[in-house]
Amino acid sequence: MLGMLGLIASLGLLMYLTMKGINIIVAAIISAILVAITGGLNLETAMTEHYMTGFTGYFKSWFLIFLLGAIFGKIMQETKAADSIANWVKDTLGPSRAVFAVVAAAAVMTYGGVSLFVVGFAVYPIAVSLFRVANLPHRFIPAALVFGSISFTMTAPGSPEIQNLIPTEFFGTKPTAGGIIGVLMALTIMVVGGILLGKMVKKAVQNGETFSLPNQPATNETAAALAEEELEAQKPQNMGKDTELPNIVFAILPLVSVIVLLNTISNFTSSTGAALISLASGIFLACVLMFKFLQDFWSAMAKGSQDALVAAANTCAVVGFGSVAAQVAAFSTVVDGLVNLPGPPLMGLAIAVTLICGITGSASGGLGIALPILSPMYLAQGLDPGAMHRISALASGGLDSLPHNGYVVTTIRAICGESHKRSYGPIFILSVVMPTIVLALAVLLYSIF
Repeated sequence: MLGMLGLIASLGLLMYLTMKGINIIVAAIISAILVAITGGLNLETAMTEHYMTGFTGYFKSWFLIFLLGAIFGKIMQETKAADSIANWVKDTLGPSRAVFAVVAAAAVMTYGGVSLFVVGFAVYPIAVSLFRVANLPHRFIPAALVFGSISFTMTAPGSPEIQNLIPTEFFGTKPTAGGIIGVLMALTIMVVGGILLGKMVKKAVQNGETFSLPNQPATNETAAALAEEELEAQKPQNMGKDTELPNIVFAILPLVSVIVLLNTISNFTSSTGAALISLASGIFLACVLMFKFLQDFWSAMAKGSQDALVAAANTCAVVGFGSVAAQVAAFSTVVDGLVNLPGPPLMGLAIAVTLICGITGSASGGLGIALPILSPMYLAQGLDPGAMHRISALASGGLDSLPHNGYVVTTIRAICGESHKRSYGPIFILSVVMPTIVLALAVLLYSIF
């Protein structure tokens, strides 16, 4: 009984500390100590062996993916390729489709392998420009960025994002695993979510909301004035050297090369190897095509490496906590209960993965904790590996987007300067409710077909 209470308390503590802004590494270590003590584990063994084995094991498996992904994103940022793509989407769709333009810009870049945080910082200025001219409420920008970045692109078949690559290691699958059902699920999230976001924004406008920066209330008159200023500011765009951007074809080719190479080479080698080759090729191609825009290659490499270390260490810390929790008898009781749930066998896998991702506030961290334990159990039942891969990927993209998720917190606070109170509601609907409903649909379809 104490072990179960300690497990629940440690998970709650981890969630509470991260939502309070405590560094995730510190929060994970404190939570791991709590679960070890209440679970009757030897504290030294729990921390020096179980915790560090989980931490270093995940680091060993995935750091190079984090590294090349972060460097690729930084190169795309430094060469202004990300700005070029965002501007092209803005100019193509225009202010009348401002919401869709922001979602599309974020989706194109994340599905092409660009780091989530790079996408957020690159697209936000374009989003402000579009929302200001269209006089739409600023508080919906975080939802548009999050929806375009993680709700369907990171879990879709063929995506180079790590959430789609981790299951390949445990199920022996390819990034395209899941077949037509996986594609349909991604399209469902994209289309239905896009419609819902559009309706939410429209309703807010009908209720009298207008564009205003955080802590800067605006009337229709001031918003109109801001729009005129924005249009005036856009007139000289791209006329000077300082505002010159790469050709859109050159900007988007590295993204296309990453997707094509990943899903081609993975047929001949491991998905991890294919991801490394495709990301390295994307970096090389971006540097060659946009060389004149890259002012300091080595600085971009250094910044990307630093970003990769931070991102990888944060995720490893969560996996380390999970490794300690997995040693507690109560954890085995919970897992056994999920595995033996009545109904489709895939339901237990879906619930377990999405719960762990929700508790940790990390899709990749949750997968790193859940799949080493769950994959052997479900493979032993003779289930389709492709279905398990796609269910795991979809499950990682549901409850992970609760308020304490690192990307959600960064997007709302650091990138957009908003608050959870103003901005989180639409994010919850688009990146928690919608993907969870689609996950249930996917379990049903994979069980039937």
